[in-house]
Amino acid sequence: MKVVGFAGFSGSGKTTLVETLVQHFVLDGLRVSVVKHAHHRFDIDYPGKDTWRHREAGAYEVLAASDHLIALQRRLRQPVEPDVPALLRMLDPQVDWVFVEGFKHARLPKIEVWRASTARPVCYVDDAQILAVATDSPQQLPPPLPAAVLDINTPAAVATWLLDNAQRFMYQP
Repeated sequence: MKVVGFAGFSGSGKTTLVETLVQHFVLDGLRVSVVKHAHHRFDIDYPGKDTWRHREAGAYEVLAASDHLIALQRRLRQPVEPDVPALLRMLDPQVDWVFVEGFKHARLPKIEVWRASTARPVCYVDDAQILAVATDSPQQLPPPLPAAVLDINTPAAVATWLLDNAQRFMYQP
């Protein structure tokens, strides 16, 4: 599988870009998985549902399965920063691509998503793992520029760049 990270500050457009890239790759017949970092406490369940009741009763894991969807919830005993390689091991190894959104400091080849309007600094100057920047403000990027500067408003071009550079994203655990 090929794995690429999408890094950038909140509000830069990571989710929108990843969503569009997933659609593009799926239309091309590729299987894509997404690993998303959630900074805040979140829950995919809600009070009263059977799975919520099992978890609240103290179950370490609750796996809900239907003929269309499987969802696994695992209770963590202590708060711990998620480990990207461990998360990748949980995925189907037969997928073509994995898009990792967030996890800015993960040791993965990444595309930085940056907009000048966020007034946040770029990350690529301090992260050699960032191979490209997807932006709407290329003229405002500080030097030295990364090897590839991509137009965030042209996701098809970002997809083409990823496919043209696919070998750079082969995952070796």
